[in-house]
Amino acid sequence: MKLVGCTLIAFALVLPGGCRIYSLTGGQFSGAKTFSVAYLKPQTALATPIYAQRLTEGLKDVMLSQSPLKWIEQDGELQFEGAITGYQISANTVKGGAETAALNRLTIQVKIKYTNQIEPNYSFEKTFSKFADFEADQDLFTVQEDLWKLINEQLVQEIYNASVGNW
Repeated sequence: MKLVGCTLIAFALVLPGGCRIYSLTGGQFSGAKTFSVAYLKPQTALATPIYAQRLTEGLKDVMLSQSPLKWIEQDGELQFEGAITGYQISANTVKGGAETAALNRLTIQVKIKYTNQIEPNYSFEKTFSKFADFEADQDLFTVQEDLWKLINEQLVQEIYNASVGNW
């Protein structure tokens, strides 16, 4: 009986030190109630304002759907800002015996500054990069909407995980 009592006391002393405010989605929100996402500016010639707006909205959507936080236009307790710093198309796979590409690759790079006003030690500045391949005989403009969707889903999830997912 003494062993059970000692074990419970030990858990009572250790457990509170390891606790933080987590949600059921696995996020670490530091007790924040709000977030804001500034427009992610295109800082490379090929990234369009339309793409930048879609990426910005995608990050807002993930934060709203995967967290208990409320979006506010600016000065959230958790803040995201940044820029699209890379938008490259490159040949990915060469056809056997030929010197022509079978697949092309669109790679998008985003630099994000995440500021946690409540727990500043969780803040960071980090670059994220994702890509999607497409057939070389396809025109980029006919497939770019699909590529944007694929890349953005990966980018915003990785940004979420690095910030409030605390992975």
